[in-house]
Amino acid sequence: MLIPSIDLRGGQVVQLVQGKRQALAFDDVFEWVTRFEGFPRVQLIDLDAALGTGSNAELVSRICARIPCRVGGGVRDVERAQRWIDAGAAEVIIGSALFGPGGVNLDAAGGFARAVGIERIIAAVDSAGGRVVVRGWQQATAITAAEAAGQLEACCGEFLYTHVDTEGMMGGINMDAVREVRAATGRRVSAAGGITTAEDIAALDELNVDAVVGMAIYTGRLALSGITSAAGKRE
Repeated sequence: MLIPSIDLRGGQVVQLVQGKRQALAFDDVFEWVTRFEGFPRVQLIDLDAALGTGSNAELVSRICARIPCRVGGGVRDVERAQRWIDAGAAEVIIGSALFGPGGVNLDAAGGFARAVGIERIIAAVDSAGGRVVVRGWQQATAITAAEAAGQLEACCGEFLYTHVDTEGMMGGINMDAVREVRAATGRRVSAAGGITTAEDIAALDELNVDAVVGMAIYTGRLALSGITSAAGKRE
């Protein structure tokens, strides 16, 4: 299944390369919301909240009221997770709050699961240089994405794996890295980071992994025509 991604920064839809350099920005957020209306799920990330530099909360709430979203970015406490569920988010994506100095924070993970339900928690196990990265991808941990997935499986309904090394570069995703995460868990898995073509999406589908795509859509490299109907239904 293809999951389009909307990344918000300063009230705009943006696309970053490896989470650092801004490559694209669009003022008309709802033009893209309208384009994505036919998809079973859209990934909505508040980058300002993730980096602790601001908030796009009003926009997030408005978008959730229009399309089925999985919302992330700065979800570091139960109250914020519940806020997005109340606003209409189908799931919340949690990353930094699930990790501590020693690796996975199972107490925190369990708290989120009890508060909003395991099926509504997507654990982000984003990786750069082979290690999970948190705090807007600015801080590396000592654990791999596959190790994190194995430990967090009981506390979430899905994993989001972003291969930061290839994010925004439109050169394809590291399929070996995706396979490692896929093999580590029986939960649903979605992947992001360089996915560019219909062939990339098909290869992930063969692994039973959903494809989260941003840059290729916004640059026009991946045409949405014909993909919406084939995007698949979310069970």
